[in-house]
Amino acid sequence: MQKQELIIEERITKAIYLIRDQKVMLDSDLANLYGVETKVLKRAVRRNINRFPEDFMFELTKEEWENLRSHFGTSSEWGGTRYPPFVFTEQGVAMLSSVLNSQTAIQVNISIMRVFVKMRQWAANYEELVKKIDELQDTQTEHNQHIANIYRMIEELVRPAISTRNPIGYKIK
Repeated sequence: MQKQELIIEERITKAIYLIRDQKVMLDSDLANLYGVETKVLKRAVRRNINRFPEDFMFELTKEEWENLRSHFGTSSEWGGTRYPPFVFTEQGVAMLSSVLNSQTAIQVNISIMRVFVKMRQWAANYEELVKKIDELQDTQTEHNQHIANIYRMIEELVRPAISTRNPIGYKIK
């Protein structure tokens, strides 16, 4: 992979957020990647709104937008956007390539789709790793119980139990 592709993938990865339990990208980040103004992207989406159902794209609530902005550390008074942004799921990003029909949009969308696929693969590997760790912990617990039983048996063999019974034989007075 070329250095330029790695840089683009890194930018894309940093622009993916988890909102409403979905991986999404902000309209401003996508516009930046596509090399268009955010208002141009939003205008194109509004003209083709029937292509963007709720599971493809949604507008953040004011609370979600404030929470996200607090992570950026941006000022709320001057500059920036006045309205909560549109956020696009993976399917919404794929649909954008049909709305923004430029060579740049096509290439950027290919890169974005590759990043989403890598993230899914990573998540699958992560789940598999967690499962293996859980299995090891269960096995370790089982081994610890066996070892404790072995120690208990060895201890009984080494230290004979003190009997509370009377000894057998004659008693000397």
